[in-house]
Amino acid sequence: MADEDRTYQAKLRYAQMSARKIRPYADLIRGKFADEALEILSCYPARGARFIENVLKSALANAEDLRAGNIANLVVSDVRIDGGPMMKRFRPKARGASSPYLKRMSHITVVVQ
Repeated sequence: MADEDRTYQAKLRYAQMSARKIRPYADLIRGKFADEALEILSCYPARGARFIENVLKSALANAEDLRAGNIANLVVSDVRIDGGPMMKRFRPKARGASSPYLKRMSHITVVVQ
């Protein structure tokens, strides 16, 4: 297998944020060069952008550790945000009642090629 065909990935599992809030930032960087993607993500103050930025940095570090040919030419080939488990919690309501709500988690996978 040629060096330019190799893929390097990193995962963040059980990120304490719903996948729905993170996916717009994943759509921003899909198909872009890795350094350009890091630049784009650093402009957004949202927590979801920080999660993806850290996973992308980890994928680049994995590529460097596995002696990828040219780190500057790596492209973000796949960013996947999957739903994780949900913690069930209860919030107090009027007259002693309670209502359930879900604290959602997500799994983030970034693949560079």
